Amino acid sequence: MLSEWVTSEALLAAFLIFVGSFVQTSIGFGLAIVAAPLLFLVSPDYVPAPICMVALFISILNALKHRGSIEIGGLKMALIGRVPGSIAGGVLLVMVSGDVLSLWLGLLVLFAVVVSLLPFRIEPTPTRMGIAGFFSGFFGTSSAIGGPPMALLLQHQEANQLRGNLSAFFVFSSIISLSVQAPAGFLTLHHVWITIPLLPAGWLGYQLARATTGALPKEKIRIGALLLCSLSGATAVWQGLAAI
Repeated sequence: MLSEWVTSEALLAAFLIFVGSFVQTSIGFGLAIVAAPLLFLVSPDYVPAPICMVALFISILNALKHRGSIEIGGLKMALIGRVPGSIAGGVLLVMVSGDVLSLWLGLLVLFAVVVSLLPFRIEPTPTRMGIAGFFSGFFGTSSAIGGPPMALLLQHQEANQLRGNLSAFFVFSSIISLSVQAPAGFLTLHHVWITIPLLPAGWLGYQLARATTGALPKEKIRIGALLLCSLSGATAVWQGLAAI
């Protein structure tokens, strides 16, 4: 079984997780946006549970690093909304085919890119946080891409506060998503097994981001991530449309 960790698929998956973890640590979110559509093309088994497990690992590291900037009280409504959203996402997982999921992944990524470019500011009121939490749960459980709704609301926070609050939210939300994916049959021992070699790659991406994000302008990292996300999302949409 150890041979499964050194295949070309496993090495490519590890590289994608490395890049995604670098992006997430740099700007506060983006691991699944960068990695999920391409990982799905490598093997559908990697989406969504393995990405959720890696996201949980990276989010714990980032939450610990920025723990002084976390405001748990402000996240309460988002976490409450996350629960029904995750259940709805689990229902979607059971109902849709792999080809439809690929198309869904791609469209979500492209939507996230468009949202990131919007010039207006949306204030994070409790009601909006609850709505964002619901859609984060729906998207995160069905595709592992749960960051954009929350990032949109919190994007104007100070950089470390944004990273800290998003990381704390992702710790809890990843646990919720995995709890829904398990009874739905999308989190098994096989998924845990193929996730293990991804964790060191995620840790390396995290460490590289810690060492370089102080020197690299945040806006340049953001632009690079958006370009990579656009390519990733367009590829997934093309693959889904071609199969359907």
